[in-house]
Amino acid sequence: MNFFILSLFPELIESSTDFSILKRAKEKEIIKVIPINIRDFAANKHKTTDLPPYGGGAGMVLKPEPIFAAVKEIFRKYKLNKENTKTILLSASGELFTQEEAMKLAKIQNIILICGHYEGVDERVAKYLSDKELSIGNYVLSGGEYPALVITDAVSRLIPNVLENESSKNEESFSSNLLEYPQYTRPKDFKGKKVPEILLSGDHNKIISWRKKESIKKTLKNRPDITVQ
Repeated sequence: MNFFILSLFPELIESSTDFSILKRAKEKEIIKVIPINIRDFAANKHKTTDLPPYGGGAGMVLKPEPIFAAVKEIFRKYKLNKENTKTILLSASGELFTQEEAMKLAKIQNIILICGHYEGVDERVAKYLSDKELSIGNYVLSGGEYPALVITDAVSRLIPNVLENESSKNEESFSSNLLEYPQYTRPKDFKGKKVPEILLSGDHNKIISWRKKESIKKTLKNRPDITVQ
């Protein structure tokens, strides 16, 4: 799978994906993360990518021309087509990114992620270029680079052979609309705080049942907005 990430700070993308699971996935050529500098597609000699908004207001807005040109060049250079590519604008006003959405994106061959910055992106990018807008939460960030990295990581984990233990992705939080059950490791007794006896029992069926109950309990307490199954 290919992740093309359009950003004003491509070095942030490059350095952040050179660790842990993403680094191994790149080395095994299961995924490619390709940062694209939006400034490279600015038309004037000053490489202008942002201007004040029409109608007034605080801040600057990213211009549409460099972004449209960058996406066009990605399609041309890498011979992409609309059927195997999804173009996504990272935006605070986008749909909430979920594990279900990550599962859908994991089936796409190419993902183009457009990182907004400053006060936002010219609306014509959302209307006429991107397939959808995504947000990673109900808060505002300085730019779309971190949401792009979150989506890249979450989607990559679902691609076959990225995780060393393939079964672990089926037990992670949100995989079944539940938060993950509590996890424990050695020592059995840490300053009087003990591991639940059932986890030491060796009874696999009882452990599965306990974990399901604990997942439901944690979900109801921490995330009552999630549908408990």
